[in-house]
Amino acid sequence: MEEVQKKSKLSILTNGFIKENPVLVLVIGTCPTLATSTSVENGLGMGLAATAVLVCSNIVISALHKLIPDKVRIPCFITVIAGFVTIVQMLLQAFVPSLYSALGLYLPLIVVNCIILGRAEMFASKNTMGDSALDGLGMGLGFTLTLCVMGSIREILGSGTWLAGDWFGLAPGFKGIPILSNFIPGMSIMTMVPGGFFVFACVMAAVHHLTRDKSKIRKDFGCSACAMESSCSPERKALESGACAVDEKTKEAMKIAKAAEEKSAAAKAAVASAPASEKEEK
Repeated sequence: MEEVQKKSKLSILTNGFIKENPVLVLVIGTCPTLATSTSVENGLGMGLAATAVLVCSNIVISALHKLIPDKVRIPCFITVIAGFVTIVQMLLQAFVPSLYSALGLYLPLIVVNCIILGRAEMFASKNTMGDSALDGLGMGLGFTLTLCVMGSIREILGSGTWLAGDWFGLAPGFKGIPILSNFIPGMSIMTMVPGGFFVFACVMAAVHHLTRDKSKIRKDFGCSACAMESSCSPERKALESGACAVDEKTKEAMKIAKAAEEKSAAAKAAVASAPASEKEEK
């Protein structure tokens, strides 16, 4: 029993990394992702800020969810999240002003970030405080990981260096590690919005390719993936879809349907070929 609980706790924590990654799988929170993933420093700062808000808001919402009326739960969630965002914003402005300036408008917009509101509505309001904290931490780390990966790619291709920045005041003026700057000039478009969309699409495609279940690829093209499967006859399924297995019952149904069609066609042909006098007598 304890092993099952440990596995469930671990799954709650790790789901946000790849399996239910908020950006690459659930495709939410893409606006701050594209805007702040211009470098590793900006991506890490945004990710850590969002993670702190996620964990704290999930804990509070989980503790208060029984006291919050259902009709006003969303405004209450936003109020709780706004409180923690304000605290994070004030801390960054006081201790890391360079990061605060770099993130700009997207820092206060964490209040209405779909990732945080979504986890509050879907998980924190229905689970315990401990599980909600783990869920917030896992989703936040998955969000941070995505930002850092995209930031690395865009920074390397855009400026030719990696890990450049002040690093929260710990390494002011650090010019980064040269990766491509000694060989080719940087592509400035990669640090702009079009480059963000391009890198986002490539990373998402790579993750989906690596995590897809190849055993279901064939099945997805069969009748089971069709929205009209319930209204489709067995013989139609067998004829139209090569993925559907033709068993003995299906073969028998096909024979009966074919015989009925032939009989109907023969009756129509006989009526059509009969003389007009016979039709009148009938």
